[in-house]
Amino acid sequence: MADLPVAVSRRTRSSEQLEFRRHAVRRSTDLAVRHLALIAMAALTLFPVLLIVSTALKTPQDVRSDPFGLFSTFSLENLRSAWTVGRFSSYLLDSVLLTVPSTAVVIVISTMAGYAFARLPFPGRTVVFYLVVLGLLVPFFTYMIPLYFQLRSMGLLDSLVGANLVLISTNLSFGTFFMRAFFSDLPEELEQAARIDGASESRIFAQVMVPMVSSGAAALAVFTFLSNWNNFLVPLLYLPSGKYRPLTAGLYNFTGGRSMDIGPLAAGTLITIVPVIVIFVVLQRQVTQGFMSGAVKG
Repeated sequence: MADLPVAVSRRTRSSEQLEFRRHAVRRSTDLAVRHLALIAMAALTLFPVLLIVSTALKTPQDVRSDPFGLFSTFSLENLRSAWTVGRFSSYLLDSVLLTVPSTAVVIVISTMAGYAFARLPFPGRTVVFYLVVLGLLVPFFTYMIPLYFQLRSMGLLDSLVGANLVLISTNLSFGTFFMRAFFSDLPEELEQAARIDGASESRIFAQVMVPMVSSGAAALAVFTFLSNWNNFLVPLLYLPSGKYRPLTAGLYNFTGGRSMDIGPLAAGTLITIVPVIVIFVVLQRQVTQGFMSGAVKG
């Protein structure tokens, strides 16, 4: 009888060990399935990009004979054809002239507006803020035609200034909302200490507050840059003569004129996506910090 508790204890311990092993095996199986699913999703996502790069860097003969082969040959002929014959050098310059000024203006105005709505008390602040945020709820398609006639009456149709103004206006609501969240979370002791030291409101904003939200501004800059760089409808509507063509509209025209010339078309696509990839890689850390901070501040 004295050995009975010992036998029960051993049986219990053995059962617990068996259950632990089953749990470990089940957990390992779940992790393996998740990893396989992630690998499959990554392959599906990366394959079109690799195919574009491979097609752009192959010889025209290899593109026609083996369109889905990856990196079977190497040649810059497709890139030269897209850059010169396809006029992608001009399209790239027009994209820069449309994207960089509009992104810079959005960052400056959104940062200033976000600071004002978050830190400066003034009558009707909440009402005005919600009126600004209301722009997020109004689709661009509802006012793009009246905006066309308004720009034409102002003499800004088919000009880089008019197109930049449209791109700025479509991003200000989100930019203001985004930056206000960062300024609202900063401790009041910072600006109070600066005021005690005799700093003016502009100095507090420029030297104390803005450096504290630099990660948010960088994230907003990348987001706005991507939105403006990839915008197709605004250049198509408000630059109708073709005097200015960003890469998106240029790629559309190139497709219509050379629908069967796959090599230069892939090269033009590569020219379009490379600047975006470079910007994201350079500012990846700031973007991650900005969005993580925004998620925590929620």
